[in-house]
Amino acid sequence: YILFARSYSDTPLQILVFRQEKDGNCSLIQVIQSTGSAFEQVEYTDIDGQPGCEIVVGRQVSDQLLRTLSVYSFSTGEARQLLSAGYYKYLSCDFDGDGSKELMLLRTGETETDRGYAVLYRFADGEMERSREAELSQQGTSIKRIMVSKLHGGETAVFVASSVEDSAILTDVFALKNGEFTNISYSVDSGTSVQTLRNYYVYGDDLNEDGIMEMPYLITMKAAIGEDTTEQHLIRWYALDIDGREINKLYSYHNYVGGWYLELDSAWAPRVSVVQEGSTYNFYLWDETYVSAQVLFSIHCFTGSNRESQAEEENRFALLHTESAVFAARLEASAMELAITEENLINSFHLIHQDWYTGET
Repeated sequence: YILFARSYSDTPLQILVFRQEKDGNCSLIQVIQSTGSAFEQVEYTDIDGQPGCEIVVGRQVSDQLLRTLSVYSFSTGEARQLLSAGYYKYLSCDFDGDGSKELMLLRTGETETDRGYAVLYRFADGEMERSREAELSQQGTSIKRIMVSKLHGGETAVFVASSVEDSAILTDVFALKNGEFTNISYSVDSGTSVQTLRNYYVYGDDLNEDGIMEMPYLITMKAAIGEDTTEQHLIRWYALDIDGREINKLYSYHNYVGGWYLELDSAWAPRVSVVQEGSTYNFYLWDETYVSAQVLFSIHCFTGSNRESQAEEENRFALLHTESAVFAARLEASAMELAITEENLINSFHLIHQDWYTGET
């Protein structure tokens, strides 16, 4: 049994380790004392590959940005400290697939203008080994979200999304490349630039649920002829391989205000334009010369008391039912030329998860 407590001594943060005896009573076998103002994060995970779990403890130090992380092993029957290091944020992740976790620590730069950086700690030969530093594209304090997923080749990677002047998102991608901890999206070694990952508050996600993280690239749509529209964007989603190369995956139109998105066929998606009329969204398709555009289909959102019947009027059909709305669509004659069917649209229509745009890590 483990109890986390706080005292009024010079080392106020205490981890009390109890053992249950054969008679059912518990006895205190060890007290681990440390400085700090509060426990911030505690994790039980396999670090050294031995039976049992290690304790990973993150502690706040007064009001400073930098925290202190400690790792304790109990493989010998008593607590042994494997690591003590400073961090701003951290996570455990099995980068190399050997069943044991590595610790990735993110740190801020020395000044407000310095970029942050990441280091990886791995257990080897009885101790924690530290990787070389891998630079972030932004200051560590601008980090908005940290995600663990796979690259195109199946390698585990950590995707760190940071805000840029509260107007855009930059994503750094960390992985083991040839055994070296590397930022594959922003590094002299990889020869790639993180600028390719810059988008207006759109985060990466496993959009098609294939276990691989897709990254977004915004494409400004050409406005339909004769229509006074606000700027609309198409999203091209791509995966990264270990060398930082992009592999196109799919296209989508995301309506963040309405809370839905539609997957589009990559063969004609780049020529799509969307015109909003109230709660109706008309999808136009430009010809290959971008001289004329015609309506393919429309998406509607009905919220009134008669929304069910409205969804089926005027050759419309329901796409999705929620507690407060019915989403419907109507196909135009031009959709038949591209083999767009009711089934296609129903299967391509999805709701947006709330945490896409909260910015929470």
